[in-house]
Amino acid sequence: MKGINREILKLALPSILANITVPLVGIVDTAVAGHIPAGSGFQAATFIGAISVGALLFDLIYWNFGFLRSGTGGLTAQAYGAGNFKECARIFYRGIDLSLALAFLTLALQWPFVKLALLVVDASPEVELLAEKYFFARIWAAPATVSLMTFSGWFVGMQDSVNSMWKDLIVNLMNVVASLVLALGIGPWKGLGFIGVAWGTVVAQYSGLLFCIIICRTRYSHVLKHFRISKITEIFGKDSDIKSFFRMNVNLSLRSASFIAIYIGYTMIAAKYGDLMLACSSIMMQLLMIFSYFTDGFAYAGEAMTGKYIGARDLYMTRKTVRYIFCWSMSIAVAFIGIYYLSGVPLLHIMTSDESVVEACKAFLPWLIFMPPLGCAAFTWDGIYLGATDSESMRDSMVGSALLFILSWFIFKWIWQPSGALAIHLLLAAYFVHLIFRTVFLSLRYKRNILERPFLKD
Repeated sequence: MKGINREILKLALPSILANITVPLVGIVDTAVAGHIPAGSGFQAATFIGAISVGALLFDLIYWNFGFLRSGTGGLTAQAYGAGNFKECARIFYRGIDLSLALAFLTLALQWPFVKLALLVVDASPEVELLAEKYFFARIWAAPATVSLMTFSGWFVGMQDSVNSMWKDLIVNLMNVVASLVLALGIGPWKGLGFIGVAWGTVVAQYSGLLFCIIICRTRYSHVLKHFRISKITEIFGKDSDIKSFFRMNVNLSLRSASFIAIYIGYTMIAAKYGDLMLACSSIMMQLLMIFSYFTDGFAYAGEAMTGKYIGARDLYMTRKTVRYIFCWSMSIAVAFIGIYYLSGVPLLHIMTSDESVVEACKAFLPWLIFMPPLGCAAFTWDGIYLGATDSESMRDSMVGSALLFILSWFIFKWIWQPSGALAIHLLLAAYFVHLIFRTVFLSLRYKRNILERPFLKD
């Protein structure tokens, strides 16, 4: 096996293994909600819808902080490639300081945020009530959740996919176990019911944070000692560094806001068509994302390696990395076409025991086949552009795709005046339109922004 393939797999396989557990968390949360005994007027579709809306509320917050992972990863990889470990340490401290500041701001503003957000989400009163309870419990994981974004990016930038994997495995598997136990109980204890799903997430996030702190104090103490802080301005560097850093983060924040617009729009639109259609749209998105977590393993490898070789000013290896990363990710896409075709109905039964939800979801299964070929390039390009720290292209591609998603939905709605299942079909079509735009836009900018511009820098 060629050296570059070994390097790609060394980075990608641990990420894929960890990523397999990411959809497992969403599936288990949805499945736990779908299996909670009906009571107090709430049915399975209501519990599933509340999980979807509750998760949406956290997406509204945490996706705005996505630059902590994406920006940290690319910058660290380039510093690592250049052999500048002092800069690697400075990037780490800067990310952690920002993470804690943003987390405590989130805690301070939690009440007005959730009240305003639920005014916008057009869900049933029952779903809103449960989603609010879910939010006020899970929000206490904010310091851990936001800090883990910086740890994730820094580990990727340091070419350390193994500890990044263990961090994700601990968080995700602990989330599964804690949610099951706290929601459904164990032995004679009957559990907390629906709210146990939220507290399971809190337990999991702090477990992951503890692991990351231990790793940094053991494996990376020699790197972090390169940077001694005597005053806060040293974390951000010179004025030019500060301006460049915040300009990149503003671009990445706008990118995250565009992601939010798409996924909020997706959930809000689905909520208008009743709890059953909201449950179906939530389940379909969970199933669609299973593929992306495999492809993202190679996107993470592309981010780490592209950043490293750009930092080392090695154009040949940068070009070669992109080519090989795409070969591997496209092989995943081909495999998942078959997986989705053969396993659609069994996956629905894993998600819920409510036969009315399963039957309603069957109509949407053909959309799973379109996800691998249309989503592969978009997700892979994301990793490569993050490694190059080309935040402008990342921003422009997502802003454009968000606008196109919204425009597509309104055009489809105007033409067909949909209701029920047809509305969800058109909503999924609009979602795939945005993936196509991302792929085309980033493909057209590849030569100039990845192979030329980074190598013209001083």
